Amino acid sequence: MTPPALAFVLCLFGFVAVARVVGAGRPVYFASFEYVGADGVPGTSADAAHFTNPVLAGFFPDPSVCQNGDDYYLINSTFAYFPGIPIFHSRDLVNWKQIGHVISRPGQLRYDGVGVSGGVFAPAISHHEGRFYVVSTQIGGEGNFVVTATDPAGPWSDATPLAFGGIDPSIFFDDDGRAWIVHNADAPGKPLYPGHRSIRLQEFDAKALRMVGESRVIVNGGTDLAKKPIWIEGPHLYKRNGWYYLSAAEGGTGPDHAQVIFRSREITGPYEPWSENPVLTQRGLDARHPEAVTCTGHADFTIGPDGKWWAFFLGVRPYDGRFSPMGRETFLLPVEWTDDGWPRILRPGERVPLTVKTPGGTTVSGSAQPPLSGDFTWRDDFDAPPLSPAWLMLRAPREPWWEMKPGRPGLTLVPRPETLGGRGNPSYLGRRVQHRTFTATLSFAAPEDEGVSAGLAVFQNEAHHYFLSARRVAEHVVVSLEQVRAGKTALLRSETIPGGNHLSFRVRAQEKVCSFDYAADGQPWRKFFADADATLLTSAVADGFVGSTVGLHARLETEPTSSDSALTPPTPHP
Repeated sequence: MTPPALAFVLCLFGFVAVARVVGAGRPVYFASFEYVGADGVPGTSADAAHFTNPVLAGFFPDPSVCQNGDDYYLINSTFAYFPGIPIFHSRDLVNWKQIGHVISRPGQLRYDGVGVSGGVFAPAISHHEGRFYVVSTQIGGEGNFVVTATDPAGPWSDATPLAFGGIDPSIFFDDDGRAWIVHNADAPGKPLYPGHRSIRLQEFDAKALRMVGESRVIVNGGTDLAKKPIWIEGPHLYKRNGWYYLSAAEGGTGPDHAQVIFRSREITGPYEPWSENPVLTQRGLDARHPEAVTCTGHADFTIGPDGKWWAFFLGVRPYDGRFSPMGRETFLLPVEWTDDGWPRILRPGERVPLTVKTPGGTTVSGSAQPPLSGDFTWRDDFDAPPLSPAWLMLRAPREPWWEMKPGRPGLTLVPRPETLGGRGNPSYLGRRVQHRTFTATLSFAAPEDEGVSAGLAVFQNEAHHYFLSARRVAEHVVVSLEQVRAGKTALLRSETIPGGNHLSFRVRAQEKVCSFDYAADGQPWRKFFADADATLLTSAVADGFVGSTVGLHARLETEPTSSDSALTPPTPHP
């Protein structure tokens, strides 16, 4: 790695000083951030012999898992967020510890101009002969690509483009050592109806990282072409008792989402669908049920520490039948094999259980990690570099605009002109919303420069978010709340407050409403705006594929007042 690249990586995960950023204001100091989440859903208590679904709460869609001995590794989609593709380790399938990100260097993938629901789709992880592989699709960037590593914690290689179209690739290593990639693709010939897709198979040279041989259609349309099935995607291949099993999602990622299964005696087909498909779906069930899970599908199978098969899949926990700020989350259920050799996750009409008997295995401690499921409180005082893996940013940065220093609590962000509504890399660090009811609290110092806004953002996508900000005007501080809905910005309230050098901002969300409060200079909390619409923080309103994030943001409104302002960080505050 070249010295400039190494310096940037150290800055990203360590504590290299913030460099001069052209066209930026003086850094804004943030003291702490706290997130408190509670589901309040009945029937979710678990004991030592049981676990609670989801195992990864919040925006963790498209799970893929692989096994290496007693160790399991799981990854998820991250779309336009960076670092990309979190990777988790477990030995019991239930308790996961994040060990890194597959996409951790800005140069690995090009994120320029990618919408928040573009970027990295449906990665799949495999292990073979001491080497780990992740294949994925970057919409708006590299297309299909592969990265490799000998250590799943990284570093992972730069992306190698793969020469095929479509999305959702997955690698299968056969008993004879040959490797194959199965993926979603265009329909053969002219599509017969909207959503008509196919599943294709092609051999893959795992050493040279390139496609070889003929690409062939192994599924046309889905389980029954005459019924016009839509969006066959997310395929994975497995082998059991001499059969090749192809598992795929069908019906789109909404309430009609389902998992279906096919099998063949030959890797190249023909593949027959099971007569009792789908093997998993929640369509047709009441989405207003207090324990409802909707949109289930995109499953990946593995053999657990109990020697039995298990399925990881995505699902949504809605309120009012369709709203969820968490987006698509990762669930785990056992797989039942029929006497004639077909796998089933749930029988038709069965709900996804929220409490399940554990597969056993050895628990890997993750106590120092951000919590990943259940009700919890998580706090970051920014007191020890590097940044927590819970923090994400929008798209890959071109320059360091955040800083943590050992021995100096707190974090600084350089305010820059990039906005949450654009397609650049704004000065924003967000963590996943993991509950329908949550409170996020931010303590920080008011910006020292005029023309700088800083504070707490709750972000769904470029066209739907809130920003509670503080801005210095002469000797005063102005607190404002912006709502962005369908790309249109509305100033919901603005108030000039006395003093206000040391501020705390808070958002309290309870399903469809959220409220914003502030406290200045150690004074009690003051209500600022009540009953704001929280449904705009869900994809049911905002559209797209992501869950919401909440965190800290600094934005430059005008040119900085001092040409040297970016060189001098503010004095830390208690």
